[in-house]
Amino acid sequence: MNKQSLRQLRHRRVRARVIGKHDKPRLNVFRSLNHIYVQLIDDEAGKTLAAASSKEIKTKAKKLDLAAGVGKLVAERALKLGIKKVVFDRGGYQYHGRIKQLADAARVAGLEF
Repeated sequence: MNKQSLRQLRHRRVRARVIGKHDKPRLNVFRSLNHIYVQLIDDEAGKTLAAASSKEIKTKAKKLDLAAGVGKLVAERALKLGIKKVVFDRGGYQYHGRIKQLADAARVAGLEF
């Protein structure tokens, strides 16, 4: 098994337990080689409530700084919708580096995990 298939296996295991509701949506993270993407998902209705990505930030910065900016951006959009509590779905990625920066920035901006 390679890294990607092991990550997908971990992600399926986590998704079996983590469910987003309308009042407490799932904060889903996808990390590619160059960018990071975040969505707030209501699994009951099957809708994406808000989204943000590092493509929206138009500065030349390190990946860690971009991840923190995306966390802040998604938290601002969630607070506009009246969402304060979320369930964090790290997508099978380890909780360090860009994933941790994103989560910490979202917490500082006002989201509760």
